[in-house]
Amino acid sequence: MMNILMIEDDIELGQLLQESLLQEAIQTTLACTPLEGLTALQNGFFDALVLDLSLPQIDGLEICRIVHQSLPNLPIIISSARSDMNDKVMGFERGADDFLPKPYDPRELAFRLRAILRRGSSVQEQGVPAFVMDEERHLIKRGKEALKLTQAEYDIVAYMLKKEGFVISREELLLNIGSIKYESSLKSIDVIMGRIRQKIGDDPKKPRFILSVRGVGYKFVNA
Repeated sequence: MMNILMIEDDIELGQLLQESLLQEAIQTTLACTPLEGLTALQNGFFDALVLDLSLPQIDGLEICRIVHQSLPNLPIIISSARSDMNDKVMGFERGADDFLPKPYDPRELAFRLRAILRRGSSVQEQGVPAFVMDEERHLIKRGKEALKLTQAEYDIVAYMLKKEGFVISREELLLNIGSIKYESSLKSIDVIMGRIRQKIGDDPKKPRFILSVRGVGYKFVNA
């Protein structure tokens, strides 16, 4: 099921969209203020962001810029009653992938979300991956060479490969990977990640594959 974040200060509209999108197999987390939305992005994993422009505290265009800067691979759809061409242009300049004027049928939003995610998948498929995972043989290869990884290291790399291009928090790794649940400190994730970087030949000063996202976690780039 697709999992999206919606930043929308109209609570009734947000809840209506939330219910309608659920019927389209899209799970929606609703944030009613920009700060709630930014906090949700730091603490969770989402396939896309649906963003209103007329928000309290911080204008939606500024939120678009902030999100695109910190999570450049997260698709953003602006959903707004503001129809001025300047808003549309600025939205795309600041990282938006689509602009959907209000009012609209929730099914159209669902179609656009699926289309954006399909385009993202196609772009990834066109490139030649640096790492290939063989789950049956419990191996991860770089080129023709199998990596020598511990169980925890393998599980982390395998998990990140499956979510390639998306930011993964340390908390998410601890919650989803059984082989590292005994590690009580979030800092232990950083230690393991350092070992993984050494084994895959990733320069910690200029990382190519495992990118650190300040205040959030890590992102794996398989190219």
